[in-house]
Amino acid sequence: MAAFLGSDESVSCKVVVNHEGQYSIWPVERPNPPGWRDEGFHGARSDCVAHIDNAWTDMRPLSTRSEQTS
Repeated sequence: MAAFLGSDESVSCKVVVNHEGQYSIWPVERPNPPGWRDEGFHGARSDCVAHIDNAWTDMRPLSTRSEQTS
């Protein structure tokens, strides 16, 4: 997987998110890793990273955010 995380723009990627609201990118042709679901955005690696930069504005896990607002 480390090679995928390089700067190769030829790999079609998708954005995935886990139950804690944490985002990542994943190759479109691979099944999602356990615990991750499609977020709905796909494209070139750089486009996916830009989407995550805009969408994931609070890096704290969802469980931590919920505890702090209670």
